[in-house]
Amino acid sequence: MSNWKSIILAIVLSAAVAQPGLAQAIPSFWDAKQRLAKPDVSTLQRLRFLTTTDFFPFNFLDEDGRLNGFHVDLARAICRELDMLSRCQIQAIPFDELEGALEHGDGEAVIAGLAITRESRETFLFSHPYLAFPARFVARREIELEEPIHEAVKAKKVGVVEGTAHERMLGDLFAGAQAVAFSGEAQLTTALAEGKIDAAFGDGMRFAFWLAQEGKKCCAFAGGPYLAPEYLGQGLAIAVPQDQPALAQALDYALQQIDADGTFAELYLRYFPISFY
Repeated sequence: MSNWKSIILAIVLSAAVAQPGLAQAIPSFWDAKQRLAKPDVSTLQRLRFLTTTDFFPFNFLDEDGRLNGFHVDLARAICRELDMLSRCQIQAIPFDELEGALEHGDGEAVIAGLAITRESRETFLFSHPYLAFPARFVARREIELEEPIHEAVKAKKVGVVEGTAHERMLGDLFAGAQAVAFSGEAQLTTALAEGKIDAAFGDGMRFAFWLAQEGKKCCAFAGGPYLAPEYLGQGLAIAVPQDQPALAQALDYALQQIDADGTFAELYLRYFPISFY
């Protein structure tokens, strides 16, 4: 996608203007029947969140050089929910230094998209996931892809970026589709816009931003979001040291409250006004 960061920034800054015909679905990863007890965080002297500046629009430097983004606002909302805004700090460091900084006590939590893997779980505890990136189909408007999608895509030319989890997912779950591999996202979306393929399969978030700008005339989401942890990972969660289970529980409580009272939805639509769900 050409000038991807600029496109996203333009959308985020104009988030108050809803685009008709684009669903504003809000994801939730909580069981509404399960309510967590409010933790006692009075003994926690401070809560230093570590993040980065290169995971746009989750964490980035704005035009004035200030740290901004979805993760920054989410961290503040967590501190507010735990009644510890005065003890809350948010610091940005290079991504490859995050794990070492957390291990050495230079922060209490990492909110920057650390992958949840078997290896990382041996070193860190993770909060409940608060967001995941679904795979989505985007199709040309003249192509009717109705549910069930696995039947609708049969014999259709479906583009995908080669060597990705989405390519494996398309081949395994939608074997009837005629997969067309592309070397990158720009080549994929250009081919879709020019009608060289019927649909594309890939990351829903990136497709949402493309649809809001370059792709809105030709294309639209088809079908629903596909959350497949075995292909796409466990989603986004906050990492804390292994010896801080009480902090992990406190973060879970705050995240659940933020979800229940609508704060998460407000933040989500502020940074992702075109929902990728």
